[in-house]
Order: sequence, then C-alpha cells, then structure tokens
Amino acid sequence: MFLENTVNHTEQFGWIEVICGSMFSGKTEELIRRLKRAQFAKQRIEIFKPALDTRYDEEEVVSHNDSRIRSTPVPIASNIRLLANDVDVVGIDEAQFFDNEIVAVCNDLANRGIRVIVAGLDMDFKGNPFGPMPALMATAEYVTKVHAVCTHTGNLAHYSFRKAQNDDIVMLGETQEYEPLSRAAYYKALQKQQEAINASKDDAPLSEDTQTNVD
Repeated sequence: MFLENTVNHTEQFGWIEVICGSMFSGKTEELIRRLKRAQFAKQRIEIFKPALDTRYDEEEVVSHNDSRIRSTPVPIASNIRLLANDVDVVGIDEAQFFDNEIVAVCNDLANRGIRVIVAGLDMDFKGNPFGPMPALMATAEYVTKVHAVCTHTGNLAHYSFRKAQNDDIVMLGETQEYEPLSRAAYYKALQKQQEAINASKDDAPLSEDTQTNVD
C-alpha cells in the first residue's frame, strides 16, 4: 500500500512516484485518486497525457471505470517542462507512450520541488519493458505495481495479451484487442496464437507461381 509523503520544506525537493502494471490493472484509477487527494488538500496540480491517447476523451484522463480528471495533451515530453509552472503536483498518464526525454523531465520537475506522479504500462504486449518506463521506475522514489485479474485463471495478471494479430508496439485498444493474463495463461495464449498463425499459413492456397514451380 502506498503511503503519501509530505512536502519536505527543509530540502525543497520533490519526488517521483511511478504506478505501473498491465492493462486493466487500475493504474489510471490510482493516478486520479492521488491527484484528487492532492486537490482536496488545496495543492496546485497539473495533469498531462500523450496527445495520441484519444480513446475516451481528447482532453481528459479517463480510467476504465470512467473516473475523470482534466488534463493537457502534449505531443512530446519536453512540453511538460514548459507547461508545469506554479504547481505542487504533476500527474502524467500513459507515460510509456512518451519519448525518453520524459525521464529527464520528471527528474527536473522533482528537483524543482514538485511531486511527480507517473502512470504507465511496465511491459508491452510482447512482455518486454515498455519505452521509458524502466528508467522512470529506476529513478523514482516510490514504485507501486498494480495487478489486474487474469481473465483465464482468476489469478493476478501482469501481462497484457494482444488478441489482434498486429505487430505494432503502439496500438491503442480496449477489451476487444487486449486482455490481462497471468504468466502461465499468457505464455499458453502466445503458443496457441502462434499455432493458429502457422495453421492458417499451411491452409493458404498456393499462388500460380508456386503451383507452376511445384508442377
């Protein structure tokens, strides 16, 4: 359980918090919860998200449970450094979609005395560390890893399995395209998906050129 720190008026430095996990694990929900608590404490907050994330709303950060908070969409991480003025707390959603400059931006903000709360996927659909998230987790003072529930086993899930056969790393989607799986369920699903791909290749009709060569 994350216990919120308090501003250290002696050091005059902020800190970085990272909330990470798979899809449908409640990352954005937790981000919004912390930001609204800061608002309740009358702290000045600003929230940013990648401009490409328009799934629910172009200007709001929205969780899967429809919790909402106003945000500023930005195309590149360096814009955050320019826009985060006169604030106590900065929230950043979908951090995995930002360029690597986001790491320096978060550290710069923390060094200016700002509390920085970052949420993002720790792994992509291939199970690899996602974008700048590993570096953010390494430099953060606090890291909270949240888990979804595996749709196959009911156990804790920390993998995001992509049901659609698309190899692009960045592909926005919902339950139609993704599902959270445990380790065992994830690798079984990968194997089954690969077997289906191989079977479809075997069943594909031969082209005229291939048939001529065979004859």
